[in-house]
Amino acid sequence: MDTNIYYLLAALAVLYVAVRIYNRKGSKRRKSRKFMEGYKRRGKSEEKDKNQE
Repeated sequence: MDTNIYYLLAALAVLYVAVRIYNRKGSKRRKSRKFMEGYKRRGKSEEKDKNQE
C-alpha cells in the first residue's frame, strides 16, 4: 500500500510530461502558420452582402 502512492505520482508525472510535449508541438505548428496557407479572409463588405441576401 505504501508504494501505490509512488506509482500514482509517477503516472501523473508521465502524463504531465506527455501533455507538455504535445502542447509544445502544437504551438510550434501554430507559429509556423503553414496550416493557414491558401486561407483568404472575407472582408466585412462581403459578409454584409451575404447577410442582406
